[in-house]
Amino acid sequence: MAPNDSAETTGEATSTVGGGRRRASRYIVPVAVAGVAAATIGLVPALANTGDPELPKISAQELVEKIAASDEEQLSGTFKISTDLGLPLDGLAGSLVPGGERGGEGGASADPQDKLMELTSGTHTLRVAVDGPERQKLSILGASSEYSVIHNQGEVWAYDEGSDEVYHAEAPEGPEGRGAGEHAEKGPKGAAATPKDFAEQALATVGDTTSVTVDGTAQVAGRDAYQLLIKPKQSGSTVGSIRIAVDAENGVPLKFTLSAASGGKAVVDAGFTKVDFAKPAASTFAFTPPEGAKVTEADELETGEDEHGAAQKALPGQLAELEGLAGEEGFNVIGEGWTSIAEIKVPGGKGLPSAESGDVPAEAQGFLDALGDKVTGKFGSGTVFKTRLVNALLTDDGSVYVGAVTKDALVRAADAAAR
Repeated sequence: MAPNDSAETTGEATSTVGGGRRRASRYIVPVAVAGVAAATIGLVPALANTGDPELPKISAQELVEKIAASDEEQLSGTFKISTDLGLPLDGLAGSLVPGGERGGEGGASADPQDKLMELTSGTHTLRVAVDGPERQKLSILGASSEYSVIHNQGEVWAYDEGSDEVYHAEAPEGPEGRGAGEHAEKGPKGAAATPKDFAEQALATVGDTTSVTVDGTAQVAGRDAYQLLIKPKQSGSTVGSIRIAVDAENGVPLKFTLSAASGGKAVVDAGFTKVDFAKPAASTFAFTPPEGAKVTEADELETGEDEHGAAQKALPGQLAELEGLAGEEGFNVIGEGWTSIAEIKVPGGKGLPSAESGDVPAEAQGFLDALGDKVTGKFGSGTVFKTRLVNALLTDDGSVYVGAVTKDALVRAADAAAR
């Protein structure tokens, strides 16, 4: 293993990652990061390293710049992703996101907004192909069928082999879209999927709250890679560390692992098992709806931003957007960096439904109580709902405090707000 510089970096180089030039200092983030909702994605570590290659010494600063300067626009490969949020019930993550159970009447089973949310639970194998900003394809491989989202120049197609349903939308003009599943203004906005998606979310801003080091080397999908280690300096975060395996030759993230401060297997571990940086065949992105398939146009799915937009902004990596809402009525961000907490005032000032108030049957009260921990403080009383990464406190007077922080941090934030 080659010795690597473990000094922390604040990264000030110019970047081209994600389209458009921006400063590399925006790419290291407190994972305020991993989002503010329990829809955060996780992954079982499925890719064992096959060796620690000897590579030239590189500093953390240089490695961040290498990621930011990576201009690979063509690749294809296979990677694995699964979820371990520690939710009390299977599938609860999907149920927390409006639209997650759509399909049939009022929806389409091939709608990417719904299908990509399946990545928030279970273990999945995916195929990806990219040919510049105009052509991308992402496929979720099932036991007997597959689901694909294809962006080919001005169009987005999604096809579910299992249901024989097709979704179609027009892509926005210009190369603003970033990946299959994020190109139609009225639909395909799903969860992050590839290691690069996760890395771009994690490498968003450098700050005093973050330690960034190079932690050795690895081999991923047959490629030599450096390992970039990102850790919070602050106490109170549920995030233990983020590790990104970076291709030593071209700077492309090959594997992304997010570990919880509480230990155990990774919450997020997305990595390639095979990768090829050659230009994919043009036929990869060609699509014609099969004869007899049901085709749904995006314009037919007028779900409305009011119904689903707020939830989509709570997906992984979106806290930066939420912080931009600071000062808006009913919304506030407390703290900074890894311990940022979103404070949201629920309209009407109502807390959880209860049997005492007559909002739920008495037999359902025990179930609701089992999902969270009762807490009290200067703010009054409330319930904390926990995952391994994102926790939320709902007070009885209708305030919500949510972030990648511990239960005690949420209670302290609520107490401070009550003064």
